[in-house]
Amino acid sequence: MDSQKVNSTQVVSDLEEEFDTVYSILDEMKESMINTIKQETVRKSHELQNQLTQSTNALESAEELLEFANNALHIADEGEFTKAAKQIKDRVTMAPAFRLTMKPKATDNMTHLMVDFSQERQLLQGLKFLPVPRAPEIVLGDCLVIDNEVTVTWRIPVEDSKIDHYILEYRKTNHEGLPRVKDEQCWEVVDNIKTSEYTLQGLRFDTKFMNFRVRACNKAAAGDYSDPVTLETRAFNFGFDSTSSHLNLKVEDRSVEWDPQGGKGVDSKVKGKENKGSSAHFTNLKNMSRSGTPSPKRTSVTRSPAPRGARDRFTGESYTVLGDTSIESGQHYWEVKPQKDCKSYSVGLAYRNLGKFDQLGKTNTTWCIHVNNWLQNSFAAKHNNKAKNLDVPVPDSIGIYCDFDRGQLSFYNAENKQLLHTFKVRFTQPVVPAFMVWCGGLTLSTGLQIPSAVRSFQKTENGLGGSNSSISQQDPSVACDICFYDKLPSVDSSLMP
Repeated sequence: MDSQKVNSTQVVSDLEEEFDTVYSILDEMKESMINTIKQETVRKSHELQNQLTQSTNALESAEELLEFANNALHIADEGEFTKAAKQIKDRVTMAPAFRLTMKPKATDNMTHLMVDFSQERQLLQGLKFLPVPRAPEIVLGDCLVIDNEVTVTWRIPVEDSKIDHYILEYRKTNHEGLPRVKDEQCWEVVDNIKTSEYTLQGLRFDTKFMNFRVRACNKAAAGDYSDPVTLETRAFNFGFDSTSSHLNLKVEDRSVEWDPQGGKGVDSKVKGKENKGSSAHFTNLKNMSRSGTPSPKRTSVTRSPAPRGARDRFTGESYTVLGDTSIESGQHYWEVKPQKDCKSYSVGLAYRNLGKFDQLGKTNTTWCIHVNNWLQNSFAAKHNNKAKNLDVPVPDSIGIYCDFDRGQLSFYNAENKQLLHTFKVRFTQPVVPAFMVWCGGLTLSTGLQIPSAVRSFQKTENGLGGSNSSISQQDPSVACDICFYDKLPSVDSSLMP
C-alpha cells in the first residue's frame, strides 16, 4: 500500500508538471502572438502617417503651382507668357501630386492575424494517458552473425508512433535452446536505440551462444521484453599452455613474453642437447658480453622438472609454448600480434608430441611462419627445416586459418586479410597452435569467427585445385603436401627434393 501511494503521488506530480509545461508554452505563444499584432498595428500606422505627410506636401506644391499659373494669366508680353507657360508645363509634369495615389497603403483589416485553434483544441481534448508499448518481435531470419559482429532486427506488431527508443539486452551463454530465466551471465544493456536494428561490434565469442531481447519505450514507460532468441556464436577459444612453455617465457592466458631471468637458479640435470660442453658455455658468455642480449641460437638454460601429468617443458634453444586446446576437425581462426621491438618469433601449428628440444619449422611435425628482426631481417615460411622467403611486408598482426579436414594452414595479414602463405597438409593426428618468441612478446586474440574475406578467399582457392606439389617425408608416418601461395596459387620448386 505504501508503495502504491508513493507511485500514485509521483504520477500526479509528473502530470501536474507536464500540464504546467503546457500552460507555460501557451502563455509564451499568447504573448508572442499579441506582440505580433501590436507590431502590425504600429507598422500600418507608420505607413499611413508617411502617406499623409507625402500627400500634404504634394497639396502645398499644387497650391503654389496654381498661384503661379494664375499670375501668368496677367502677363502681357507674348514671349514672357510663352516662357511662363513652359515652366507651368514642366512643373505640372514633375508635380508629386500627380504621382501619388489616394488609395491608403495600409488598411484597417487585421484578419490575417486571426488564429484557428480548432485542431489544437481537438488534440488537447483527445489527450490521453500514454499506453505501454507492446513487446517487439525479433525477426530471427534477418539477424546476422558475421566477422564477430551481431546484427539484431525486430519489428512492432502494431504501428505505434509514440515509441521514442528501444533497449537491447544481450548475454553470453553455453546453453543451447530457449534462453534460461536465470543464467550465469548477466544481461548487458544498449539503451536509446532509435531504429529497429542494431549491430554489436568487436565482440569476442568466448561462449557458444548469445541470448538477445528487446523492449520498446515511449516518453512515459518501457514495454515488455520481446521473446528472447538465441544466436550461435561458436569460435575457437584457447590460451597458452603454461605447462609446456620454456622457462624463459613468461606466460599469461592471452600473452607470452620473453623473460631472460626465467629459470635462473633452478637446479636440474642437463641432458642430451642441453649438455653443450664447456666450449659452448664460454661461447655463450662471450656472445652475451658483446651484444648484451643472449643469442637465440647459443643460449642454454636449466629447467625444473615438469609437473606430474603434464608434458615436458620446452628447453634448450626451443623458446616455445603450445596452445592448451587441440584441433581435431573443422575450420578455425586466431590472430597474433607481436610487440614492436620483438626480435624473433614464429607462429603456426604442431603435433602435441613435439620434442622438448625441437624448434618450430625445423621438424616435419611443425608448420609456421617465422619473423627475424635480429642482425639480419627475414620473413619466411618454414617446415621440415626448409624455408621459403616471403616477399611481402611483415604485418603488424598475423591471422592464422586452419581447415583441419581439408588439410590447409594459411597465414594472413590480420588488418587487410592479404594472404601471406598457405601450407597444404594431410594431418595424421590432432594439432595445437604453437608459438616461439625471443626478446619480445606476443599477444593472442581468440574467440574470433573466420573473417568473411578469408572465407571468400578459401572458397575461391579450393575451387582452383590441381596445383599441389608433393615432397618426400623423412618420417613415412607423416603425410604432407605443401603448396605456397603469394598473390596467386603457385608451386615453390625450391622445396622439392
